[in-house]
Parts: sequence; C-alpha cells; structure tokens
Amino acid sequence: MDETGGGEHPSSSETDGCPDQGLPFDVFSKQCPSRGTLEHVTGRWGSLTLGALYEGSLRFNALRRRVDGVSEKMLSQTLHALERDGLVHREAQPTNPPRVDYELTALGRQVAEQLLGLIQLVEGRMSEVLVARERYDEARADKPQS
Repeated sequence: MDETGGGEHPSSSETDGCPDQGLPFDVFSKQCPSRGTLEHVTGRWGSLTLGALYEGSLRFNALRRRVDGVSEKMLSQTLHALERDGLVHREAQPTNPPRVDYELTALGRQVAEQLLGLIQLVEGRMSEVLVARERYDEARADKPQS
C-alpha cells in the first residue's frame, strides 16, 4: 500500500463487521473503512493538502508549491485518495493545455476545518513541544545506550 493508503482497495472481507452488518462505523476496528479515510485525512500529505485547499481552489502545480516538499507522485496519489473519499473535487477544463482545478467538497471543508484547528493548536504550542524535545534528548544523552 502507498503512503496515502490509496494504492489498494479494501476487499469485502476487510469491510465485514462495519456498516454491512448494521454496526456503526468504528475507526478502531481494522475492518472498518473509516480507518482508511482517517489515514488519508491525517497522513502528512493528506492533512496538508486539505489545509491548503481550505484556502480556495488550486491548480496542481500551485497546490504542489503550497504543500512544500511533496513530490508530484505523492500529491497525485493523495488527491486521488481524497477525491475517492469525497473530500476533494477535481474539475478538468477541456482546454489546450488541459487545466485541472482542485477544491474541497462540503464534506472536505468540514474535515479541513477540524484539521486546521489541530494545526493551529500545534503551531501555537510549538515552543512547549521544542522544550519537551530538548528535555527528552538531554535525559537520553545522560544514559548509556543498551
């Protein structure tokens, strides 16, 4: 399976025990398809892509510039997975050269809003994280490695 989780499609046995049997979706169950969607949304490239698209519709190369560090291949895979999950809409214009725009669906906007809250929390508390890392590293440096 690729980094976005979009390289494989679940077999019917992987989805047994979730909605097919009348049970609620349960991301903690390995058999539930909600886990794959959560992986697409919370993976490094998925969350950054959703956050970037929250700002508005973007073409592929503009999105790639906004999501600094993502390869063309990973962005393409990420967009396909998010589109398949109904979070991103791909609009291809029949022009020469072809123009393709990406934007969030209503569901994608809801998900991105939640992610942006988490992103803002992390960014706002980053000084505490850096202090904790420093303390952790110093404590480990004083102990002999086994």
